[in-house]
Amino acid sequence: MPLDEDKYPSESGRRRFVKGVVGSAALGTVATGTAATVEMATSAAGAGGGITPFIAIENTDGPAPRGMPMVPIEIKNGNEIHGTWPEVETVERQGREIQVAQMDMGGITYSSTWYQYCGVQTYEGIVPDADQDNAFRSSSGTYDWQDEVEDGSVLTLDMFDDYEEWGNGIGRAGLGKPAVANWRSEGDVETIPVQVLRSPEVSKMVNGEGRYSSLSGTVRSFLEEATSDDVMAWLNKCTHFCCVPGFKAYDGSAKFGGSDRVYCQCHQSIYNPFNPIETTYTALPRPDE
Repeated sequence: MPLDEDKYPSESGRRRFVKGVVGSAALGTVATGTAATVEMATSAAGAGGGITPFIAIENTDGPAPRGMPMVPIEIKNGNEIHGTWPEVETVERQGREIQVAQMDMGGITYSSTWYQYCGVQTYEGIVPDADQDNAFRSSSGTYDWQDEVEDGSVLTLDMFDDYEEWGNGIGRAGLGKPAVANWRSEGDVETIPVQVLRSPEVSKMVNGEGRYSSLSGTVRSFLEEATSDDVMAWLNKCTHFCCVPGFKAYDGSAKFGGSDRVYCQCHQSIYNPFNPIETTYTALPRPDE
């Protein structure tokens, strides 16, 4: 197979990647640039930003500088999978009053600043008080099973009933069933992409079973509140150059040890959803309010 075909397979969503990068390349390069550049970008030219503690699925290989932030989930109406958005409050930052969405979750401050990178800080849905639906809405084109679900439909638990056996020929079956969804993106606004995964490993992480006994108490406390019914989710934007990775989504992942991990097909970064970590990064400011 020619090199370019291998790097950007037809099913990779390369067109979506290019569209996203064109709109946020400048901000993405700032995010991965020098410390001085980052400090300039987080001055009082916008709202929020700065050093942000967060819980991420761990980056284990490739050029990505850090993990991707998790999105806490909740089950509503008995079956629907929604992301959690914190309550909005006014705080003082750098001598200015700004609005933030934040709340305590398992001993760590869960905040809208978790998602202020890769240009997402400019998206309408990331504004703390945006009038947006928090449901995870299905997006086809990555997993065959989702092609049978109408785009925009709310993901529900019963769609993942076979999660303990599911497989698609990539890596090991039984690790969980993934989905691609849009979050806080209703109407004519930029799409916030998330990956949803229902896996038997989630409850094991919460309980600290077996190899998960090494997870920190803070991470486990967060997971206890941020996951439900074996479902977890994260913002699906690679922290390297804002590409769209996937868990068991791309055939080429096996060549780079990513068949049972979240693999970024553009530059071969790999993330481990089964090792959430507490870390920090420098969030970029939202546009001035």
